[in-house]
Amino acid sequence: MTHRISGVSRVSPASRRARVVAAGIGAGMVLTSAAAAFAPAAVAAPQVSCTSQQAGLAEKLQKDITTALAKRKGTVAVGLHDRATGTTCTLRGDTAFDSASVVKVTVLAALLYDAKKTNRYLTDRETKLATAMITKSDNASTSTLWKQLGVKKIKAFLTAAKMTQTKPGANNYWGLTQITVRDEQRLLALLTAKNTVLSDNARAYILKLMNKVVSSQRWGTPAGAPSTVKVHVKNGWLSRATHGWRVHSVGTFKGGGRDYTITVLTHGNPDMQYGVNTIQGVAKAIHKDLVPAPKSSSGAAGVQRYVPTDRPQEATVPVPETGAADGTGAGVGTG
Repeated sequence: MTHRISGVSRVSPASRRARVVAAGIGAGMVLTSAAAAFAPAAVAAPQVSCTSQQAGLAEKLQKDITTALAKRKGTVAVGLHDRATGTTCTLRGDTAFDSASVVKVTVLAALLYDAKKTNRYLTDRETKLATAMITKSDNASTSTLWKQLGVKKIKAFLTAAKMTQTKPGANNYWGLTQITVRDEQRLLALLTAKNTVLSDNARAYILKLMNKVVSSQRWGTPAGAPSTVKVHVKNGWLSRATHGWRVHSVGTFKGGGRDYTITVLTHGNPDMQYGVNTIQGVAKAIHKDLVPAPKSSSGAAGVQRYVPTDRPQEATVPVPETGAADGTGAGVGTG
């Protein structure tokens, strides 16, 4: 109820309370609307993105890779490029992962790049170390070459290769080098085509060693590869307190009218075998779509596919103890 005294409106206490409540409700509605307007939308999980010059191939790969990853735990990043069909697929291309033993290909490439700069061949000692590092994933050999090169020379190679997202592991923990699908695909592209960073001899040498990886370590991206293509692979795994098991595989495949590279990086796996299975599910889908079995009215056998060992192995990667000063967390790993 309002009373007018000397031109001033006077509001009764009851009316004032009512208006305050009403104003509060109105303000609440405004604030709620504003919050809704500026609240970040729910972020959908990244989707596989594919393009191709071959009609229908991009759509098929996108569908089949997505199906292979359905209901899989952890974080998975995928890279694919086939020169023959101009096909590229990417999932989480810029997400960083601890490298584990996959970095060993980068170490060898950096060694060969540095040798090229001084116009020299690898020594017998370096050749022996490189062979053990790639074909058997030998850690002692890797540590020796890593220390010989030093971070400065490794970074020089990364700069030349335009692998700008790769960060060498601190304190000689090369297995904690940060890698991404984008950079690993760039490295594989250097290995499989003429360029000014690596000589033809250097590229052939790296691929030769990747083709001779021991059978127990030839799992991952080669799974389902047709017999018509030559396989080159390097894998790694690592278990730590954060992100659980990291399990990775990179590979190049050439033959039968195809020339393609595959990178699959994962972490957050509950165990090693789970990560291996995730990678191999993706790899099988890719190989099947890029090199499908020929249609035959005679009932003849289709393309023979590579079946990896059911007891995958890798080497043990050195990592800091719990609470180590590098700030990366802790755990005992294999990779």
